[in-house]
Amino acid sequence: MLFPGTSLSAPALGGDAALAAGAGRLYGCGMLDGLKSNNRAWAARMVATDPDFFKRLEHQQSPDYLWIGCSDSRVPATQIVDVDPGQIFVHRNIANLAPPQDANYLSVLQYAVEVLKVKHVIVVGHYGCGGIAAAIDGARRGLVDHWLHPVRELYREHRAALEAIGDQRARLDRLCELNVIRQVRNVAADLFVQEAWARGQEVQVHGWIYALGNGLITDLGVTIAGAAEAERLG
Repeated sequence: MLFPGTSLSAPALGGDAALAAGAGRLYGCGMLDGLKSNNRAWAARMVATDPDFFKRLEHQQSPDYLWIGCSDSRVPATQIVDVDPGQIFVHRNIANLAPPQDANYLSVLQYAVEVLKVKHVIVVGHYGCGGIAAAIDGARRGLVDHWLHPVRELYREHRAALEAIGDQRARLDRLCELNVIRQVRNVAADLFVQEAWARGQEVQVHGWIYALGNGLITDLGVTIAGAAEAERLG
């Protein structure tokens, strides 16, 4: 995610006038038309390759994976691991957090574990994450500051080790990794996952990080596959 330091302003419009003005700007530049044309071309390509592709998608959703990733537009879940729609259940937010008080994330996790019966929950962060940088740069941005509070706490917890890293980019990259590790622990500690393990359901929680510069994923080696492992890793 990127957080520019400036914002755009425009004269206030109300009601139908605002809607009409917005529609005029969008349709005038053809941006949405381009997206719709791309959709039709993509659907045609999929059918040409596999005539029954959409018929299968229409009647079932049985992914083995829940992906908890960042909202950053440069980190599209299915594209960077080269799988088709229907294979990954996706939840994304700023800085790929798994906060135990967030009803949105918890609803996704519960549905994935209890209904879809996913076998793998993968927390995927990325180097160069603007949300991670914004959490600790001291600037005030409003509501998002509250969302990023766990990242600031994580930084304070590891301050000595992080500030020993002289290069700022390397320091932020390490914080991105630490954030993924913390979110893996959050997922593994959640009641829905703990209950799944208690009833013998196979669920593994993994931590990965993606490099924007080369398109490669690195497994951080913090997989948790049961309650005993979760307790040991704290």
